Amino acid sequence: MDSLGALHAELVRCRRCPRLVAWREKVARERRASYRDDRYWGRPVPGFGDPEASVLVVGLAPAAHGANRTGRMFTGDRAGDWLYRAMHRAGFANQAFSRDRDDGLMLRGAYVTAGVRCAPPRNRPTTSERDRCATFLRREVEILWNGLHTIVALGGFAHAVVLRVLADRGVAIPRPRPRFGHGAEADFGKVALLGSYHPSQQNTFTGKLTEEMFDSVWRRAAERVRERGASGPGTATGRRNVERPPEPRP
Repeated sequence: MDSLGALHAELVRCRRCPRLVAWREKVARERRASYRDDRYWGRPVPGFGDPEASVLVVGLAPAAHGANRTGRMFTGDRAGDWLYRAMHRAGFANQAFSRDRDDGLMLRGAYVTAGVRCAPPRNRPTTSERDRCATFLRREVEILWNGLHTIVALGGFAHAVVLRVLADRGVAIPRPRPRFGHGAEADFGKVALLGSYHPSQQNTFTGKLTEEMFDSVWRRAAERVRERGASGPGTATGRRNVERPPEPRP
């Protein structure tokens, strides 16, 4: 937990990507009308969850008026509603909603993060932004590595980033590289990578991703936890999640 906390404190001060810094701060200043009374986070968003997680969840990036507003991954938007409902049904979360950083959400055996930590314009990070930000995911994986056995990639972007991070870690990735697909599973021995469509409105509103489809991925993640007798659903009820860092001054 201390290592993750130190990483989070470093991460929230990051200003490596000028385009992302300008966008996240512009959104935080101007705000959406429905959130005009909210104080936006407007900074890089740290990962969130159980410091002894065996399941790592990787998304694309914070939503401009979701995690960029609330300061917690997948919190305050419809994608987060889908994610934490599904994780709750599978036993990885103590509640089925995530409204703000102080709503009491706790994860059990799971840790949620993203490939890019600042909200990007049009949800499209550049290649250089992705590569600069990957160092934070690489370090999270290193900290969690001993207990980690399953990674859930939400979308093709996250899937590609995870493969790069695992290769950097020394995991043997076969050629051709495993392709992304919903429900696809690639087992690398120490860890397995599960693919899922991202629970974005673009996918959920069109029916490309249904709750049953999403649940099937989470059932598989829970099954892997049971097979290994590892940290997971129902095993971390009283354990603290990683605390968020003190809010930096503007």
